[in-house]
Amino acid sequence: MQKKLTFTVDKRVYEGLHAVVGRRRISHFIESLVRPYVVGKDLDIAYQQMAREEAREAEALDWAEATLGDIADEAR
Repeated sequence: MQKKLTFTVDKRVYEGLHAVVGRRRISHFIESLVRPYVVGKDLDIAYQQMAREEAREAEALDWAEATLGDIADEAR
């Protein structure tokens, strides 16, 4: 979920952002700079948890597909 944030910068900074980063990319640029300072380790932990979940989901899918094969054999 995104939230809108309004802040004030020096005119030269504003012009530099437009010149270097480009219009419509400034928010992403600033977020990428700020994120490590405000999100930090929590984000890393969340990604690690998601990676573990993917492995578990893959295991569950394999199990489910094998079970479907067993059920198909019983129906014959």
